[in-house]
This record gives sequence, structure tokens and C-alpha cells, in this order.
Amino acid sequence: MKVRDIIKMIEDDMQKYLVIFEKAGDNYSAYSPDIPRCIATGSTRDEVEKNIREAISFHIEGLVTDGLPLPGPASFTDYVEV
Repeated sequence: MKVRDIIKMIEDDMQKYLVIFEKAGDNYSAYSPDIPRCIATGSTRDEVEKNIREAISFHIEGLVTDGLPLPGPASFTDYVEV
């Protein structure tokens, strides 16, 4: 099976990953706690969202190419009152 076929299967069975977006000075940054070392930046919220989607896809493609296991979504969020 080719890498593109595997990526297509993954995309067809889309995973949802928690992504943290942060305002960082004059730009934005984003990362997913479930995908270590996968980050993105952008000038706007829309740009960083597009960039993190691309970064996650690229990261997963690299894992598949290298024969490494794909991370499963495991993180969650909640608010804590203090």
C-alpha cells in the first residue's frame, strides 16, 4: 500500500485533535498536545488555523512514511474556577 493510500484512509476516517491557539505578541501560535513537536504560527487566527491543519497532516504523513504509530487523540480541555 502506498503512503498516499494510507493518508487517504486516515483522512476518510478523520481524527479530531485538540489544538491550543495562543496570541503571541503580533501573531498567533498553535500546537496539539497529542502531537509532540508539531506547531504552527500565523499572522491571523485564520492563517494559524490553516497552518496547524497543514502541519498536523504533514506530521502524520511523515509518521506513516517512517512506519511509526499514529498518535491517538487523548487530550481534553475544561475550565477551572478559582
